[in-house]
Amino acid sequence: MLKIFKYLKPKEWLMAGVSLIFIAAQVWLDLRLPDYMSEITRLTQTPGSAMSDIWINGGYMLLCALGSLAAAITVGYFAAKIAARFSQRLRGLLFNKVESFSMEEINLFSTSSLITRSTNDITQVQMLIVMGLQLAVKAPITAVWAITKIADKGLEWSMVTGAAVLIMVLMVSILMISVIPKFKKMQTLTDNITRVARENLTGLRVVRAYNAESYQEDKFETANEELTYTQMFTNRAMAVMMPVMSMLMSGLSLAIYWVGAYMIDAAGAMDKLAVFSNMVVFSQYAMQVIMSFMMLVMIFIMLPRASVSARRINEVLDTKPNILDGNETEGNPELSGHVEFRSVSFRYPDAAEPVLENISFTANKGETVAFIGSTGSGKSTLINLVPRFFDATEGEVLIDGINVKDYKIEALFNKIGYVPQKAVLFKGTVRSNVAYGDNGSGIEYDTDEIQQAVQIAQGSDFVEKMDGAYDASIAQGGTNISGGQKQRLAIARAVCRKPEIYIFDDSFSALDYKTDRILRSVLKKETSGVTSLIVAQRIGTIMDADQIIVLDEGKIVGKGTHKELLRECNVYREIAMSQLSEEELAS
Repeated sequence: MLKIFKYLKPKEWLMAGVSLIFIAAQVWLDLRLPDYMSEITRLTQTPGSAMSDIWINGGYMLLCALGSLAAAITVGYFAAKIAARFSQRLRGLLFNKVESFSMEEINLFSTSSLITRSTNDITQVQMLIVMGLQLAVKAPITAVWAITKIADKGLEWSMVTGAAVLIMVLMVSILMISVIPKFKKMQTLTDNITRVARENLTGLRVVRAYNAESYQEDKFETANEELTYTQMFTNRAMAVMMPVMSMLMSGLSLAIYWVGAYMIDAAGAMDKLAVFSNMVVFSQYAMQVIMSFMMLVMIFIMLPRASVSARRINEVLDTKPNILDGNETEGNPELSGHVEFRSVSFRYPDAAEPVLENISFTANKGETVAFIGSTGSGKSTLINLVPRFFDATEGEVLIDGINVKDYKIEALFNKIGYVPQKAVLFKGTVRSNVAYGDNGSGIEYDTDEIQQAVQIAQGSDFVEKMDGAYDASIAQGGTNISGGQKQRLAIARAVCRKPEIYIFDDSFSALDYKTDRILRSVLKKETSGVTSLIVAQRIGTIMDADQIIVLDEGKIVGKGTHKELLRECNVYREIAMSQLSEEELAS
């Protein structure tokens, strides 16, 4: 838990230090009240006392109460400010850290868990800081100060108070032992319910298409009931605290007055007033001691869950990314757009078998190299090694003659225009999605560049018909346009970037054959000199490629042009025969 506080800034530590001064002042003012009450009690019991003296002491009590209120407000302000800034910083650190993760680290935590850690877990830590500064610091100061005040007031009363404190500590210990494991489990269950809800929302069309609403409801209900049961257990356990505290406070007051009654009865005539006054003061201080322990109990209630949350946050922040920055920003100018795989093999973490094995090929500047093979043959994995979504287990991947591991990540991405298998659009406009990201030059894309990119991607026809054209609204995930339209805008985004290398990961699959053919023809014409790596399932998409690489079970089983592979590669011929007619094969 303490480890996470290293992210507090010096200014926030200073505010916390100032808060300590105000807390000490608040405690001192609170503990002065019983002294003035004792004096008022003595004055009212002493014949001939002046009314003005009672009013003066009452005025001091009022000033102490107002001063304590002002100090409490100040501490609350500082606590809220420190907690808000700290949680803001943690969210930023978590977001930036997750952005630096490769897919390996993201899969290690899972998306739902990262969402919970960035929201719910940080909220738990924030609440602890707010309450901790106001209560955890104040409580021990109050308890120790109050005990020193009552130490010489009466052994009998001290024994009664000590017994009450002992009972309280014993009860809190028993509760903490039984509740802490449940608090730890609660955050994991929160991850689970986030995962189920997210899964249901993202797959809603499939759920409805297969009439699986009942199945999803049962799955959510199971996760919900498990979380609810755990929360009910902890809440019920903690609910016992307050009645027991109230009973202890009432019982302590009763015990003090009961013991006091015997002590007053046994005292001499001259000492009765002093014993009575001490009893009143002791009662007030004893309540302060009990209240201090009650404040600590509130912190103990929050601490286990916040501690678990802090550990989960630290797990993310302390994770060292496997994909590290290199030092190179530019490759060999003579090999611009050159991509080479040298004996590359790749194995997923903890996997028994490699996904790719001994892959070697070269893509020269301006060439189109296509990859085809059966499902699971490793096509997408292969091209994901170029932008370093994963790093090769063995061998080298070179761009412009430099190993991709030696590039600065930003410099590497600036060389690549990437279109993923599943088109990803962000909430905004057509313009903001096409002109997305940093192009490396620091200059924003102008309207002509955006329009040209959309035109090359064969998207002008539907974009210009939208309400607002290039300023038309795009929903999160592009849910307000069709799959083919999303794919064309994703391609336009890559074109607008004007990279050295295009990577199309089965990016033409949602397009009809006519649009696919026109788009590839225009793309080749308008972006001549740019290297293209294309993953495709359709032979028609890659027939004109300069080089086609056929993969089967992670190995290259064929390499050449369309006609060469039809003659020499059985796997390619089988794929072609399943898609093309005899006339198309013969042409």
